[in-house]
Amino acid sequence: MQEKIKNLLAEAEAFQAESKQHLEDFRVKMLGKKGELTILFEDFKNVSSEMKKEYGRKLNELKTKVQDIIVAQKETFENTDQVLDKLDTSRSGSTDGIGSRHPIAFMRNEILSIFNRLGYSVAEGPEIEDDWHVFSALNFPPEHPARDMQDTFFVENQEFNPILLRTHTSSIQVRVMENSQPPIRIVCPGRVYRNEAISARAHCMFHQIEGLYVDENVSFADLKQTLLYFAKEMFGSDVQIRLRPSFFPFTEPSAEMDVSCSLCGGKGCNVCKGTGWLEVLGCGMVDPNVLESCGIDSKKYNGFAFGMGVERLVMLKYQIKDLRLYFENDVRFLKQFEASL
Repeated sequence: MQEKIKNLLAEAEAFQAESKQHLEDFRVKMLGKKGELTILFEDFKNVSSEMKKEYGRKLNELKTKVQDIIVAQKETFENTDQVLDKLDTSRSGSTDGIGSRHPIAFMRNEILSIFNRLGYSVAEGPEIEDDWHVFSALNFPPEHPARDMQDTFFVENQEFNPILLRTHTSSIQVRVMENSQPPIRIVCPGRVYRNEAISARAHCMFHQIEGLYVDENVSFADLKQTLLYFAKEMFGSDVQIRLRPSFFPFTEPSAEMDVSCSLCGGKGCNVCKGTGWLEVLGCGMVDPNVLESCGIDSKKYNGFAFGMGVERLVMLKYQIKDLRLYFENDVRFLKQFEASL
């Protein structure tokens, strides 16, 4: 009898009703007139006087356990029925919106896709960098303003090689050149950080995509043709570009690239400030000092580099006037891009 009680207790604890009928069948099996517990109580009279107290206690515990399980599972079915009774099954399905990519993520993927068609591979690197990869290897002299605390977030200000948050993704280019030999054709996407006051046109964190091509006999004409292809793929086949002389420590000669304003067709409007042109990126031929710093023979190889801000391209393409909107995750703002994304 003791073994029978033990087995019935284990069966009750493991029982899980699949329906009301399943639960009722279990109740009849355990507590019905010909149920297992009824039989055990009838056999109780045959137990010796010394064991009656022990068996009686165990039988009562089993009965209480079975009743509690039946009541609990019955309440579960009743609560479910109440919920279903309140549901209007004739209503249409859920109207919850389906999520979409953030405009920055969409623009990033579009840029990478364009350069992928030109044979560029994607390279990534750490956001916490050292002075060598962010500045020194890129031909920044010690007195360059970009090293100033007002522009850079320093994590650990070591004397010879400070640790900092990268200010551009050019640090990835340095790491690739240090660990591989030409030909090198890469694009480097990622977040960058600068110690700037947050406003409608500036932020302390933003996204960049930089490109690098190093090989033999690379010319400025190759750079221009690459950027023209990119501009036409991004802004349309009618777009025009112009390159203006500029200065960057890691390229020589250097230039900034403008594209013709698509809103006014180059005639001048408030978006392009009446010039008919919109600035989109910086570029230039890689300075030989940078190649030598990374262990590449500058007499045999040369190359070009370019870099662009992803947020700025999104602003130009979708006429967004406040950078802060990218980081607030306002659903009303993000919903505007569902059709485009």
